[in-house]
Amino acid sequence: MKSFRFVEEFKEFALRGNVMDMAVGVVIGAAFSGIINSLVGDIIMPLIGLLSGNYNFSNLAIEFSEDNFLTYGAFIQAVINFVLIAIVLFLIIKFFNKMRKEKKEEAPAEPDGPTEVEILGEIRDLLKDK
Repeated sequence: MKSFRFVEEFKEFALRGNVMDMAVGVVIGAAFSGIINSLVGDIIMPLIGLLSGNYNFSNLAIEFSEDNFLTYGAFIQAVINFVLIAIVLFLIIKFFNKMRKEKKEEAPAEPDGPTEVEILGEIRDLLKDK
């Protein structure tokens, strides 16, 4: 009986809107990561190499032994990937926040109930009737 309850709880958790949104975000993020990796590896790093005298950063390594390397050039590329992804995500979030703010400004907020002036008017009318 406990396993059935676990399955029901998991089903409820997995079918929530937030979990599904997060799953879609992870898949899109993985695809986006491939694009950024290509941008860095195929465009940015060759340009940096060209500006630095055709120096290839991906080959930067320290050899400890015949089969043991510390490839810090790959680390430099990973840092550039991270910075680019962070910048793009920042710009996307900034854009969506701006759109959300504009949407809120366009739609005037309606009061939840009667205004203070309306309530005072009703009180005045009730006092007049007495």
